[in-house]
Amino acid sequence: MAEGEITLEQTPTWAVATVCFFLIFISIFIEYLLHLLAKYFNKKRRTYLIQALSKIKTELMLLGFVSLLMTVLEKPVAKICIPKSAGETFLPCGSVDSSDWDEEETKCSEQGKASLLSTEGMTQLRYLIFVLASFHSVLSILTFGLGMAKMRRWESWEAETRTLDYQFSTDPRRFQLTHQTLFGKRHLRYWNENSVLRWPACFLRQFYGSVLKVDYFTLRHGFIMAHFDQDSNFDFHKFIRRALDKDFGVVVGIR
Repeated sequence: MAEGEITLEQTPTWAVATVCFFLIFISIFIEYLLHLLAKYFNKKRRTYLIQALSKIKTELMLLGFVSLLMTVLEKPVAKICIPKSAGETFLPCGSVDSSDWDEEETKCSEQGKASLLSTEGMTQLRYLIFVLASFHSVLSILTFGLGMAKMRRWESWEAETRTLDYQFSTDPRRFQLTHQTLFGKRHLRYWNENSVLRWPACFLRQFYGSVLKVDYFTLRHGFIMAHFDQDSNFDFHKFIRRALDKDFGVVVGIR
């Protein structure tokens, strides 16, 4: 402990109780929100989203356990001494300043060795793990949110497939060459024949107009032709939503 720091025995009990109260309150609030979210998914029968939520809760539990374990092992790990030559290899930021060494590191330096991982290094590693886990959770939720927002537009397209205009336009008796269809005019461009241009074009297209109405209708028509009868009223939008839920459950999991 550094000189001048106040221990728990020297801290007022009301201050300790206040900090504990807020920590418990925040924990219960987060748990209650997750419970409401699981209840909502169960009501909507979103099975894969319930599994994804369970994975997120497991990750939060593991994060807390890893953080506690690193806090307990902070000083014991710092007391592990390794050869100085090994401690000066693969340094990400150049040489080490010995003036910032802790007491445990000083003991290792007196033996002509280096500490395996300093207490400050353990603290920074704990912060790094927390940031990575938080970023992964936020990024997964953001990915799913953007996917659902995109699919809201597709819902109106699915409703349009039940109109007479759509049934007339997709009548198999109206024969068209591939390059004469709207789908062919959109995708059969000159860059599709060149692999050097095709990849940048596909990368840029995902940021605007990645899936247009003609793409959705073509994919829906091809899927129904492959798996159902021509006159089937299959809800392709609902199928895509279930597939997105399943993919999200896979993305959330950390192996």
